[in-house]
Amino acid sequence: MGHRLTKITTRTGDDGTTGLADGSRLDKDHPRIQALGEVDELNSQIGLLRADLQERQQDVQIQADSSSLGSIEDCLAVIQHDLFDLGGSLCLPGQSILTEDRLTQLDAWIEAFNADLPPLKDFVLPGGSRVVAQAHVARTVARRAERCVVSLKAAEPDREDALDDLPRLYLNRLSDLLFILSRSLARRLGEAEVVWRRSALRQSAGPSSS
Repeated sequence: MGHRLTKITTRTGDDGTTGLADGSRLDKDHPRIQALGEVDELNSQIGLLRADLQERQQDVQIQADSSSLGSIEDCLAVIQHDLFDLGGSLCLPGQSILTEDRLTQLDAWIEAFNADLPPLKDFVLPGGSRVVAQAHVARTVARRAERCVVSLKAAEPDREDALDDLPRLYLNRLSDLLFILSRSLARRLGEAEVVWRRSALRQSAGPSSS
């Protein structure tokens, strides 16, 4: 890396624009900047999930299972770097910093983590412990980031350096993986999954009226 950031407050964005890595500037509500922001938020949410996982690994009650949590945390660490590369692809129109092998790795993780899970018989609600719920938060942000990438592609249909399909495919697979990881975390922590119940069952389980 030839240049280091030495000054953070530049005031160049005070006019409502922001700069891309190629030197061009876009309005801060441009679909490309929206997509960049969503990917940045997703990376932050995964960072929070990793922090939660690290705290749980230190819990004396689950030391015997800390290695299984560590495998998930290691996976998320790699994903954070992938997302930074994905952001680079968005910030450099016409460049593909994210590579095809990263999508292959996601597919491998999906298959590996899902293999240990029981068949899904009910819809799963976001909830349970904080770390499981945070995995669901990251999953939903991944879906939002995917939608923004789709909107960006639609907004720039005629560009010669139009965005390729890899960022969209990566975010789609990542959302699937985060759902699987939420289930895997619940299982490895010995927690029951929070499942959706039909209206009649909710009413029967509700508080009794006086």
